[in-house]
Amino acid sequence: MTATLDPTTAADLRHTPIDPTTVLDHLTADATATAPTSIGYPGAVDLDHSAVMTRLGTRLWNNIGDPTDTTGTAHTRTLEHAVITWTADLLAMPTDDRWGYVTTGGTEGNLSALHTAYRRWPTARIYHSTAAHYSIPKIIDLLGARAVPVHAAPDGEIDYDDLAAQLRKRRRWPAIVVATAGTTMTEAVDDTSRIHALRTEYGIPGHLHVDAALSGIPLALDGRLRLDDTSGIGSIAISGHKFLGTPTPCGMVLIRDHLRRPHLRHVPYTAATDTTITGSRCGLAAALLWHAIATLGREGHRWRTAEARRLAAHAVDQIRATGWTAWRHPHAFTVVLPTPPAAVRAKWLLASDGPVSHLICMPGISKGQIHAFAADLATAITTPALALPRPRTPGAATPDHRAVPRPTSATT
Repeated sequence: MTATLDPTTAADLRHTPIDPTTVLDHLTADATATAPTSIGYPGAVDLDHSAVMTRLGTRLWNNIGDPTDTTGTAHTRTLEHAVITWTADLLAMPTDDRWGYVTTGGTEGNLSALHTAYRRWPTARIYHSTAAHYSIPKIIDLLGARAVPVHAAPDGEIDYDDLAAQLRKRRRWPAIVVATAGTTMTEAVDDTSRIHALRTEYGIPGHLHVDAALSGIPLALDGRLRLDDTSGIGSIAISGHKFLGTPTPCGMVLIRDHLRRPHLRHVPYTAATDTTITGSRCGLAAALLWHAIATLGREGHRWRTAEARRLAAHAVDQIRATGWTAWRHPHAFTVVLPTPPAAVRAKWLLASDGPVSHLICMPGISKGQIHAFAADLATAITTPALALPRPRTPGAATPDHRAVPRPTSATT
């Protein structure tokens, strides 16, 4: 392999001969070289998944059919069901009204949940904040449903006054509301207890879904996110390749079982019940999730959560020490800052949205990386940073002292 290899040309299958080893070596070397400066996107890098990849990575594991069906061979549905059960227990979901499966990621989880809800309430309007993940408007379009965008506050949390106004205007129709537990840019958490209370106050039937792709497991470990009978939450989507750091995109969706029961279909040729969006599912992903949970358990993942938050708080301090602005929500791994100068962006992979950028202190990111980023930022700064929107807490000394938003009324 040479440093001048053109990967597009080398991988072009119309050319012969092809050198697969060179192409794969180049991909691996490129990913390895950029890993130390990849701090803008949420993928934990501290867990070792090699035991699963070594044992299971050389064959097909097809989890077709419902996760509770353990018949057949060459599947990991037993592990998939165990993952869903552990997550549902963590979320305090009623044992007699829970169902879920391992998805391809947060987008499929959102699609599965919203499809289930929209089938139940086909005249519903679907409400989502302007800070919601980009998959939400896309899914609403796929469903052919009516979307109602709701303003988000500058810190990323949904504007409850605007939500109330939008609900009042459309109270004749059922409401499917999408709350976010960890918005894309600021990791803000919508207060589902307030959202549920608004729908209840106006007597509007419908569904409350939580897109918790980023923060679902950490908040559940805190006891701050619960799907018990008082929560009013009907479904939740969680990512697997973010906090649990699996080497393949995946996730989980959990839905109240009574919502999907009337729509089960048996497929004769697979001898299975078709209950999922994709039908065939990646059994390797289920095994990776199961292994990540089994090797560390609740306490191990609580420790990972605490360490990542400590690093995020340290990152805020280090960035502010350079004279640049930065803040974070207290529960968050995400550090928000004005978009740095071009020289910094050329080296460091950050996520940016116009004048605002973020870095994410996922488990596995080190103090050394944060110190190196701060040093490069200090070198590149020639003008003061612009002021950033701050979280909404009257009288708070700094954004870091903001009270954590309560995702449900059953927080502890």
